[in-house]
Amino acid sequence: MESAANEIVFKKETISKLLTLFFKEDKTKVSSDAVILVGEMLKVFVEEATRRSVKQAMNEDCDTVNIEHYEKILPQLEPRRAPRVH
Repeated sequence: MESAANEIVFKKETISKLLTLFFKEDKTKVSSDAVILVGEMLKVFVEEATRRSVKQAMNEDCDTVNIEHYEKILPQLEPRRAPRVH
């Protein structure tokens, strides 16, 4: 079980601000449910990136994870785009 010290937490205000950066209309609002959902998605993304970075470091016989390990696994986390149909 994950301890509270290791729990990934994002501030709701930060998530809300990130979401509003992509809105075209200033009047558009973000619901609290949307902020919670995006927070959970970010948490899953960070946890998965961490797991894959640790595995990459272990495969390279490294005792610590560094930015190079993260950079190597980053393409695995990018969304795949469906091919365009003409």
